[in-house]
Amino acid sequence: MQNIPHIPVLYKEVIETFQNIEEGIIIDCTMGYGGHSSLILEANPNIKLIAIDQDQTAIDFSSKRLEKYGERVTIKKGRFSQVIEEILLQYNPCDIKGLLADIGVSSLQLDQKERGFSYESENLDMRMDSSAHLSASNVVNEYSQLELERILLEYGELRNYKKIAAAIIQNRPFVSAKELSEKLKPLMPRGKKIHPATLLMQAIRIEVNDELGELRSLLQSIEDAKLPDAKIAVISFHSLEDRIVKKTFAKWAKSCICPPEAIRCSCGNNHQLGKIITKKPIMASSEELKENVRSRSAKMRIFQTDIAGVKCE
Repeated sequence: MQNIPHIPVLYKEVIETFQNIEEGIIIDCTMGYGGHSSLILEANPNIKLIAIDQDQTAIDFSSKRLEKYGERVTIKKGRFSQVIEEILLQYNPCDIKGLLADIGVSSLQLDQKERGFSYESENLDMRMDSSAHLSASNVVNEYSQLELERILLEYGELRNYKKIAAAIIQNRPFVSAKELSEKLKPLMPRGKKIHPATLLMQAIRIEVNDELGELRSLLQSIEDAKLPDAKIAVISFHSLEDRIVKKTFAKWAKSCICPPEAIRCSCGNNHQLGKIITKKPIMASSEELKENVRSRSAKMRIFQTDIAGVKCE
């Protein structure tokens, strides 16, 4: 693990999750540096892998890294919420045996300060796809106070969101993430193990990349695809994402979808898509936390699809 640019989070747990898949296709929705992809390919020598990323820098790097696996690997560029629809329509649902989504900003993006994800960056960008129109600069310097209040409350869960939004309006324009975090530091929450500006940066980043919308679209595409036998693993890094995954998996596990007030079931009681494998999310071990501090907030939930009445030859 020392010869790669970063250690992928929960790497041992990801290997264990997909280790019994002997053939078929596994989809890595968030390829990044290719850490998870390479581990899955090594551990499952007979599977094929489709890797998705919207970041050209990640694609250029991982194309070389995964080159040795030859035709076993297909790399597709784009937002995973869009590309996944094409993949699920293109391939036989029976061939899809696993799907991994490591949600959020990658180490590749965090490590490149010019990308503007770090609170120490001299830029104010935060676009996962550098060709996208909306940047952090647009959000910070052009959004109205009401729009800023919305994202600070919804995506940053900041109690004093009104004061922070007002301070942004009063002090803009901002040219860098560093300037933004330093100027607003007195208004940021204290007493946590994270940098005071973390929740502020999180809120702006989620807005720029529509991260929660992307996650919801991904999960909806998986639901619509009705995959008969696939292991779905989602790694999230904050409570907003984890809440969406938890609620979605709970919905998928329900057989009856009648409203709570219904006297008797009239839906057919056959809507269950499978079962939840992880009653509680999997988190990094103490050993991994020593190796990789970025894994401290990672949570992985796993769902096994099993569609009643659908059989694969």
